[in-house]
This record gives sequence, structure tokens and C-alpha cells, in this order.
Amino acid sequence: MYPHALPALDHLDDFLAFDDCTILEEIKHARQENDRARRIYYWEHLSEAFVTEPHQRHIMRGTMISLARLPMVKRWLDLTAAALGLLLSSPVLLVLAVVVRLTMGSPVLFRQERPGLHGKPFVIYKFRTMRERRDADGRMLPDAERLTRLGRFLRVTSLDELAELFNVLRGEMSLVGPRPLLMEYLERYTPEQARRHEVKPGITGWAQVHGRNAITWEEKFRLDVWYVDHWSLGLDLKILWLTLLKVLKREGISAAGHATMPEFRGTKGRSEAAGSL
Repeated sequence: MYPHALPALDHLDDFLAFDDCTILEEIKHARQENDRARRIYYWEHLSEAFVTEPHQRHIMRGTMISLARLPMVKRWLDLTAAALGLLLSSPVLLVLAVVVRLTMGSPVLFRQERPGLHGKPFVIYKFRTMRERRDADGRMLPDAERLTRLGRFLRVTSLDELAELFNVLRGEMSLVGPRPLLMEYLERYTPEQARRHEVKPGITGWAQVHGRNAITWEEKFRLDVWYVDHWSLGLDLKILWLTLLKVLKREGISAAGHATMPEFRGTKGRSEAAGSL
């Protein structure tokens, strides 16, 4: 059925010593591609190599199927929450659209291409917080000089992020996940940092509730990868609750000396091991 056969693991020592990179890569790719059938196949047959009792195998298979269904549950929760959120916040969205239009002109929404799952580009939507101001050479002025008073309020309260519920509804984002950054950052990541794209980007995430823009890029990426490796529905609910508290406390809105964050230019002078700590 699948190209790589599983080895016979007759003893516990054989299982502990199992390091077939081909099989492990198959499992990893199955997870990345959301290939539920292939993921169940490999994990089920790997478990059968050391689970001998029939009833234990039945339990193990049920567990594997449940784990494979978790991303489907997450997507269902995203859809439900995004639809409900848009419905309940529609009066707020309308007011924001009118105020942004009157104070900053058109367009009301900020649109920009960002990397999504596995780095695939998508267009993110946010309420505008800055004016389109350029210097004499046509270059965009620094964020601090373009950020309006209304824009600062929208960022402090995170109201500018409400438009991203449309991205969640379209399946391009999740409520919780690593924040979608700039396309040009993709080539600047270390291999470990690039793993943040193994899940959909989110409106909020583990890094957002642990410092947001007040922490370094390296720390932010470390937290993103931790989320990828430890994701669960319970963790998502915890992050959503902590996000609400952070918004109320208005913490970590910007890095010191910047309107938001300085540009990420790559992790220089650091080993791959350091990037994965």
C-alpha cells in the first residue's frame, strides 16, 4: 500500500533502537500533508510491532484514529468561532470601517501576502493602522511616523486583528498558531525556525502570550516551534484565555524603541543548536 515496509520489532530493545529515518520521514510528511490514512497506517503498524495482545491493539488503533482526527476538530472549532465572532462583532466591524475610512481614507483594510501552512502564500486582512507616507525618494517612512493615533488604539486593543477572522473562515489561518510574518523572512529562517510553518498561522499564539513584540525574534521562534511540537486543543483554549488577559493588560504591544518589531534579518552568528533551544 505504501512504499516503505516496516521492520520487525520483536523485542523492546529493537523498538528503542528504531531509527529508520525513511519511516520517520514518512510519518512526518504524513502529518505535514494532513494525510490521515497514511499517518494511521504507519503509526498503527509501528505500534503492532511491540503491542502483542489483540485488545491492546484495538485500543492503540482507536487512539491513533482519535489523534488523526484532532486537526479536523481544530478546524471545526475555528469555523464555528470565526463565524460566531464575525456575527457578534459585525456592529464593531462596521464602526471601525467607517472611522478608519473617515480618518485615513481608502482602503479601509490592509492587505498583504503572508506565508501560511508550509509557507504557502495567502492574503491577510487587517484594519489599517498607518498612513501611506513616503519620503522624497518614494521610500515608505518608518512605522512610528506612519502610525496614527487611531491606529495605535487599534493595536493596543488588538481590534485591528478582527478582520483576520475572514482568513480563519477561509481556512488560511487558525485562531491559534504562530503569527504570519513577511514572505521575505522565509529564506532567513534556520531549518528549526522554519518549522513554525508546519501548522497554520494564527490570530494569536504561544509567543503572543509570552511577550508578543517585547521579546526577541529568536525567543519568539523558539516558542512557535514549541507550540508546533506540543499542540493540543487544551493548549489552544489556554492560549485564547491568556490572550484575553494580555489584551486587557495591554502588554507586549511593541519592542523597545519601535512601533511594532524591528525587521528580522536572520539569526547570525548562532549555531543551529542555539536556534532550537
